[in-house]
Amino acid sequence: MAEAWPWLVIAGLGALHGLNPGMGWLFAVALGLNRRDERIVLAAPIPIALGHALSVAIAVALFVWAGRTIDPRPVRIAAGLIVVAWAIYHWRFGHRHRVRFGMTTGLLGLAAWSFLMASAHGAGLMLWPALMPLCFSPDAASAGADPLATAALGVGLHTLTMVAVTAGMAFAVYRWVGVAILKSAWINIDLLWAVILCAAGIWLLVG
Repeated sequence: MAEAWPWLVIAGLGALHGLNPGMGWLFAVALGLNRRDERIVLAAPIPIALGHALSVAIAVALFVWAGRTIDPRPVRIAAGLIVVAWAIYHWRFGHRHRVRFGMTTGLLGLAAWSFLMASAHGAGLMLWPALMPLCFSPDAASAGADPLATAALGVGLHTLTMVAVTAGMAFAVYRWVGVAILKSAWINIDLLWAVILCAAGIWLLVG
C-alpha cells in the first residue's frame, strides 16, 4: 500500500481536474451547445487533455531536473515553498487572471486554452508531492528506477484519468443533466484547489 499511494494520488488529482468545470468539461459542453453537435462534446476532451498534459509535463520535467542535479532534500524544501506560495497567490489573485477564449474556438484553440489554464492553476506543481517518493526516495534509488521514466508514467496516468472524467462529465451534462445544475450545485473550486495546494506544500516541507 505504501508503494501504491503516490499513484493513487496522481490518479485522484487527474479525476479532480476532470471534475472541475474550469478545467475543461464546461467548455466542451458549451462548444457542443453552440454547434449543436454531440460529437464535439466527445472530441473536445482530447485537446483539453493534450494542453493540460503539456503544462504538467513542463512542471514535472523541471522537478526531475532539479532532483537529478541537486540533493533531494533541498529540492523537497524548495518544492514545498513554491507550492505553498503558489497556493497563496492563486487564492488571493488567481481570479484576476482568467484565461479568456471564445466559446466558438476550434480544437487547437481549446488545447492552447487548456495549457494556459493548467499553468495558471499550478496543475503540474500539484504532482510534486506524489512524485517525490516515486522518483527520489531511497527505495526508488535502490531499485534503479529512472526518475524521468517514472515521472512520464505519472503524467500519463494523470492525463488518462483527467480525460476520462472530463469526457464523462461533459457527456453527462450535455445529454442528461444540463448546465442549469451549476446554479444550485456550484462549489468554490478555486478555494478548494488553493487548500489542496497548500496542504501538499506543507507535506513536502515537513515530510
